[in-house]
Amino acid sequence: MSFVGLFLSGAVLFLNSLMSLGKAEAKSVGIFNIFVGAIQIIIPFYLLMVSNPNNWDLYNIASIFLFGLTYLYVGVTVLKGLEGNGLGWFCLWVAIIAVVYTITSIIHFHDVVSALTWGMWAFLWFLFFLSNTLKKKIDEYIGIVAFVLSWVTLTIPSLLYFLGIWNTPIVSQIWTYVLILSIFYFVASLVKWKFTFKKENDGKEIQAI
Repeated sequence: MSFVGLFLSGAVLFLNSLMSLGKAEAKSVGIFNIFVGAIQIIIPFYLLMVSNPNNWDLYNIASIFLFGLTYLYVGVTVLKGLEGNGLGWFCLWVAIIAVVYTITSIIHFHDVVSALTWGMWAFLWFLFFLSNTLKKKIDEYIGIVAFVLSWVTLTIPSLLYFLGIWNTPIVSQIWTYVLILSIFYFVASLVKWKFTFKKENDGKEIQAI
């Protein structure tokens, strides 16, 4: 996906993480989702019209639509106060597509960083499915995951690309470790969150008795 698109996605995901954590007002974040989502719908359509893309060009352009449609759907859902069930099912579909991108990154492109990145995005989209469709109370955990991903998979890689050092071997090696550490952090945060949630529920049951 275009690194300009990744840069804008970093801003949206950062704000969405703060919204999930209760730090940012939902409607104002929803407006920004629609703004960036519209950009990431217009740009790929423009690229399709002015070029004669081959299958791998279409593969890259399609990834922009995944993000753009997600942001538009989130923005409309928040601003209209929709129930969110449809958004959740859409996120499940996108999560499955992201798994395909993960596998392709490994098998065809032999790109570990891209594979880890797409795998983490697939995980986040799946969390949105759990929250919006299955109504799991995991907003705080989603906020933690989205906050980290907004920086390690979007904002910082885009800045490094703009500086001309993203594709260097040393940066790729370092970023592989950064992404793996982020995955371990998500696992540790999930265990901690589940333990805290269970403890709070046990406390409420004792008080009720």
